[in-house]
Amino acid sequence: MKATIRKNDPTNTRGRVLDAAAGLFSRKGYADTSMQDIMAAAGVTSGALHHHYSTKKQLGLAVINERVAATVEEAWIDPVRNAATAEAGVRKAMTDIIADLKEGSIAGCPLNNLALELAYAEPQFGSALQPIFDRWTQVLARQIGATGFALAGPAATAEEMATLVIAAYSGAMTMAKTGQSVQPLKAALKLLTRLLEPAPSIGPADA
Repeated sequence: MKATIRKNDPTNTRGRVLDAAAGLFSRKGYADTSMQDIMAAAGVTSGALHHHYSTKKQLGLAVINERVAATVEEAWIDPVRNAATAEAGVRKAMTDIIADLKEGSIAGCPLNNLALELAYAEPQFGSALQPIFDRWTQVLARQIGATGFALAGPAATAEEMATLVIAAYSGAMTMAKTGQSVQPLKAALKLLTRLLEPAPSIGPADA
């Protein structure tokens, strides 16, 4: 049975606006994206856009809360949470991300892009972005704490290792965007997975 699509569908319109804005913010940046750009990309009228978002800032915050957070959840948090070890989760997340990138059109990480552009200049955006980083760190730290890691030694905590993973990935993605090459991400993946190899278990003979 064929679904009937309403011509006046506010839920669908809102979703198209969010998707268009998220894509433009990632490719062009928040400051260089106008509401007219978003209208054109979403295929909506000014009235339809402003019915849902009266200001660009309101739309930007919605993009962070509903699109950027969901992207991090799908690309990073789910693979890590569902993996047997932290190393396997990080490997899965980064391998899939690298496979989806096309050299010459690497737009970067949506979370990292907006954080670099807006977190300091616009405190309200920083306040919206920080919980995404916090959740990402917490999920990674729980998995790292559960499986351990062989190379970092006892001086590093699971939270510190989680911070290192996110910082290394974010920096490598920025380098990949700048150079339009996935090589920095591949280098980061190689070293991060070595760092996160589970610590060897201690058997009765070793105790």
